[in-house]
Amino acid sequence: MIVPEIDNSEHISFVVKKKLASKRIDKYLVSRRKLQDCSRSEIQRLIKEGNIKVNNIAVKSSYEIKLNDVISVKLPAKDKNPILPEDIPLDILYEDEHLIVINKTPDIVVHPARGNASGTLVNALTFYCNQLSSINGPLRPGIVHRLDRDTSGIILIIKNEKVHKHIALQFEKREIRKEYLAVVKGEIELDSDRIDLPIGRHLKIREKMAIRHDIGKKAVTVFEVIERFCGYTFVRVFPETGRTHQIRVHMKAVGHPIIADSAYGSEEACFLRDLLEPISSIDIQNLAKDQNLWDNALNPVIDRQALHACKINFFHPVLKKDMGFTAELPEDLDNLITILRKIKTINNTDSCERLKNRSH
Repeated sequence: MIVPEIDNSEHISFVVKKKLASKRIDKYLVSRRKLQDCSRSEIQRLIKEGNIKVNNIAVKSSYEIKLNDVISVKLPAKDKNPILPEDIPLDILYEDEHLIVINKTPDIVVHPARGNASGTLVNALTFYCNQLSSINGPLRPGIVHRLDRDTSGIILIIKNEKVHKHIALQFEKREIRKEYLAVVKGEIELDSDRIDLPIGRHLKIREKMAIRHDIGKKAVTVFEVIERFCGYTFVRVFPETGRTHQIRVHMKAVGHPIIADSAYGSEEACFLRDLLEPISSIDIQNLAKDQNLWDNALNPVIDRQALHACKINFFHPVLKKDMGFTAELPEDLDNLITILRKIKTINNTDSCERLKNRSH
């Protein structure tokens, strides 16, 4: 008697809506809530293996989705031993026998979860390092805190349980100072402010967080304005607590969501046309003279939330000294700020010329 093979894989399907048409399938899928734990590289691997189809036909990662396309996704069953060592490059800022400080790139999930057993930071760490703390379980070796998938920047990795307990206690006592950089929508009036609003699970969408005055936990975020642009603001952010999605939820709550935050904003990517939209008096002819500004105007300036964990300060429990590390702005966020500065400069020049002409 032949026993049929049991398919334990998970099947998910999507129907493309009008507003999401003309987008690459890999970028579309990585933004879906049901696949929030899948990195873009994992999505691309599933496509290559034929586990993602459009209208029952295998496609490439570059396929541009169309209105009413039916996309089917087959997620392989979880392995009993889900951590597969993978040779994924790591940007290591510091390492000793007790811990590692890593500058995480955007579009990489920190640890395996439903739908992505590979392509994560933990897979890379397992390949790179033989010793990692096991306090947080087999799926999160070495992980003492985390960053969202599309947030770049500094993350601490712990190698042994003793140090892990010390660092975790510092997080609990709010003794570890973390600093983020972000570009948000709107021109913030105050030079600095303290947001004290409780955060809890969203009432209807399990993957999201929200301001919850009923069951929310205390959450405090302090921000300082670095630079204002036309319709946008570059800010430095200091989270005093560590709630899930805290900075993203708080900035939305005060009316200034982070650029290209698909979960808490209104768009999945930011294009040059979006950056020009708040400007009413600008002379487009002047902008057209700046060839560098218009190069690749059809491509997104940034296609993930404009949030970067730039600094961390903590006390090393073995070396017995305070330590601090800085991660420079990634290329996409640096490019976004450069473009905003160009638009601001051209707009200011144009405004001056208009005032001068009026005075004559």
